[in-house]
Amino acid sequence: MNSSFRTVRGYELKRYSENPLTPALEDYLEMIYRYCEDKPYIRVKTLANLLDVKASSASKMIKKLKQLDLVDYEKYGIIKLTEKGVKAGKLLLNRHNIIENFLLFIGCKENTLIQTELIEHYITPSTVKKIDTLCNFFNDNKDVLEKYLQYRDKH
Repeated sequence: MNSSFRTVRGYELKRYSENPLTPALEDYLEMIYRYCEDKPYIRVKTLANLLDVKASSASKMIKKLKQLDLVDYEKYGIIKLTEKGVKAGKLLLNRHNIIENFLLFIGCKENTLIQTELIEHYITPSTVKKIDTLCNFFNDNKDVLEKYLQYRDKH
């Protein structure tokens, strides 16, 4: 039997072969980017607190991000995004915001952050773009948006 279906883990392994950023690394990079939008750097302890992890776990992840040339970091020092890290972090935050806004738009109010976090790591960039286009379409066509909202609220 030749099937194109895989287990979730099979899809994850395929994804990792194409993209070295694991979901956890993406979360770290996104949080560093969020924090560094207002400040030039972040410290490991601050990052660990923001992600609710131990500082030792954050240090290990920072070392991996450094190996991928996404951050500059010296042990016990500060963490700064590289140019590559800024670009990737911006994409990750944008993806997060698009998915979260979409979920809110379609009426998901329960555990929106959790759902966003789970979805964002497994959705393709082209699908994110299509979701963004759909939301922009509705925002640019208020009459259609109103019809959709009335329909949504009835069902």
